[in-house]
Amino acid sequence: MSDTQNQALHDDESLGNDVEAAVFRRLLKHLDDHKEVQNIDLMNLAGFCRNCLSKWYVAAAEERGVSVDYEAARERVYGMPYGDWKSQHQKEASPEQLAQFQAQQQ
Repeated sequence: MSDTQNQALHDDESLGNDVEAAVFRRLLKHLDDHKEVQNIDLMNLAGFCRNCLSKWYVAAAEERGVSVDYEAARERVYGMPYGDWKSQHQKEASPEQLAQFQAQQQ
């Protein structure tokens, strides 16, 4: 990317927001395509999970004066109601996963 293009992204807030929104949609698609990656795996490796994204979604909306229900945000992030995703895709965390998570919390 040229310096001019880079500066245009920086200067044009609307364009920057469009690019960031596209990246967010791609992240959600990637997570949806990899349902085998459990939230505890994400937490252990990256320090955030799908639920964190849902909370950040709610917080960002509230910062802009928009009220978004947490469950609605979860549905946006998970691509379906959380209860459905959980029953279809969530596995029980292994003792090793839980131990790693607990160690990181201290």
